[in-house]
Amino acid sequence: MSETRAATLLGHKFTQPLLLAEALTHRSAAGAGGSGSNERLEFIGDRVLGLLIAEWLIERFPHEREGALGPRLALLVSRTTLASIAEHIGLPALLVVAPGEARRGVRNRATVLADALEAMIGALYLDAGLDPCRAFIRRAFSPMMTGQLNPPKDPKTALQEWALARALPLPVYSQDSQSGPPHDPVFVMRVTVHDASATGTASAKRAAEQEAAAALLGILDK
Repeated sequence: MSETRAATLLGHKFTQPLLLAEALTHRSAAGAGGSGSNERLEFIGDRVLGLLIAEWLIERFPHEREGALGPRLALLVSRTTLASIAEHIGLPALLVVAPGEARRGVRNRATVLADALEAMIGALYLDAGLDPCRAFIRRAFSPMMTGQLNPPKDPKTALQEWALARALPLPVYSQDSQSGPPHDPVFVMRVTVHDASATGTASAKRAAEQEAAAALLGILDK
């Protein structure tokens, strides 16, 4: 079962297995209005992940100021990073999605994978607290954390420098869409440089712009 494999990935035997089943359920396979989907667990998992990554950064870089720690945190919790980790641990095969969405490849969308990973962390937190979450995060994110020798530039700055170095127009950001309730909006922002573009999704416009810039840099660097 998907839940058994997911529990093994997390390194935890759930006392509330329905939490893990919910974490793996995409909105398309949930009940009316999204009930039973992983969206609520993603909401809390996002906060738990941010807290534990921030804690880890404070430990690992005891002499760095907030200005250097911030970009490190932003990179580690970005949709691009989360989707990469989710794909690496085999999460796409575990997701429960509607047949039509499965045929459209929803399991491999970066936003879906990132949300599902955060939902799994949320389920783990609600079942067992912070310690198992900390252990899982430090295993899963270790390659990214140990690879950060110098504070990274935020994606928007890096993309702007990429364009300037090639005498191209500066990146242009625009909003593709906004969805969700007022207290929990979801923004899809697009960035375009010359004839290339990419989108990013987040609960704030600036964060979505950073996600879009990171996605476009990933395309341009290939």
